[in-house]
Amino acid sequence: MASLAWLLIPLFAAIGAAIWGSWAARDRTSGDISELAGYARFREAMGHGEPGRAKADADADRKKDTVDSA
Repeated sequence: MASLAWLLIPLFAAIGAAIWGSWAARDRTSGDISELAGYARFREAMGHGEPGRAKADADADRKKDTVDSA
């Protein structure tokens, strides 16, 4: 009976490995569409902040040039 218990351990390990392998290899493409749409919204939102930032950088450069030339 003890030898049967020792044979069940690798059997349970093989079953667990098969379950984990099938879970790890599942098709995950269905969630990509919503994540890509969210990323596109993020990029669009970050793009709206650029003109103000560029203006601030230009103002800073203008002030720096004025100080350097004086």
